[in-house]
Amino acid sequence: MCCDLKRRFLLLYATQKGQAKAIAEEIWQQAGAHGLEADMHCISEMDKYNLETEKDPVVIVISTTGTGDPPDTARKFVKKIQDTTLPPDHFAHLHYGLLGLGDSEYTFFCNGGKTVDQRLQELGAQHFYNTGLADDSVGLELVVDPWIDGLWLALEEAFLLQKEKEGMSSDAVSSSLSAAPYVGHELNLSSEVQNLKLEDERMMSSDVLTQKLVDIHLVASARDTEPSLVHSVPPVSQSALNIPALPPEYIEVQFQDTHGENPHLSSLISEGTTFEVPVTKAVQLTRGDAIKTALLLELDIAGTVFDYQPGDAFCVICPNNVNEVEELLHILGLSEKGEYFVCVKVKQGTKKKGAAHPQHIPERSTLKFILTWCLEIRAIPKKVFM
Repeated sequence: MCCDLKRRFLLLYATQKGQAKAIAEEIWQQAGAHGLEADMHCISEMDKYNLETEKDPVVIVISTTGTGDPPDTARKFVKKIQDTTLPPDHFAHLHYGLLGLGDSEYTFFCNGGKTVDQRLQELGAQHFYNTGLADDSVGLELVVDPWIDGLWLALEEAFLLQKEKEGMSSDAVSSSLSAAPYVGHELNLSSEVQNLKLEDERMMSSDVLTQKLVDIHLVASARDTEPSLVHSVPPVSQSALNIPALPPEYIEVQFQDTHGENPHLSSLISEGTTFEVPVTKAVQLTRGDAIKTALLLELDIAGTVFDYQPGDAFCVICPNNVNEVEELLHILGLSEKGEYFVCVKVKQGTKKKGAAHPQHIPERSTLKFILTWCLEIRAIPKKVFM
């Protein structure tokens, strides 16, 4: 008997700033622990996968950019599936689950994911798992974590159904009996698979129930305990925490006791030039109690000369406050190394899949430059950071 191969599913991501990719990588890392193999690709790499012939379950993680557009990496894919000549059963063989990322502060919430989801449905594709829509304005993890937790049982069921169909197809090819006996055999096979599904669900439900009872006990014991910011209640070692796996190290940082010229700001963007312009007006659009603040900013470009065409885009690079950068260096114990040059490289021999140099950090610049221009030091730490 040959050894069983890991069950495979196709994992696609479409990202604008890296969030969807990070979540896809978390799913990829967890898949191995569940005895599954995730074949992960950026959705733009259409030469590495083919949905027209894909038989395994497909998991898609896709963000939204602009005013409700799919990410730039998904434009070619979206254009392809929106071809009006495609028949309504083009993806009838496809079973997928989709996780959309967005921000409800914007009018078209999760529209990138919704666009792909709707079009796949129109082309006959079927959900093996309900679509998740995560909201960055309240915290993506509130939807992302439960969605990933439920993904594994949904994949198990999808693989069972896949085996059932393969078994039925095999019986149809090999059987030379009349139609009536064949139907009876099909029903028996379906019943056996259903029993297997129920048994598997009972086992997993038992584990979930046990965990929930532990959670309830911990919550009850902590109900009358004073909250604290310096220690956890209940202890972290006893809590049913759901945190991302620590990714493999892949960045190597080296301090150089040398001084020189920092990279120009234009090196932080992929193309084009940079201009320093004043902010002439700032109006808060959100209420005072809003979770995230949205501002309407007016920039004075009257004295700036540059060529542009309809459809061009521009980005705004805002420096962090000098005093806050100095304070952060002090807290980190790096005040004396603020002007030191830092070399950032991909660590040799890293096990991280697709490890690459962070695009937003120059390969060589001072630590103070990186903290001033490249990192959002005022951002609320995400769970993956903690």
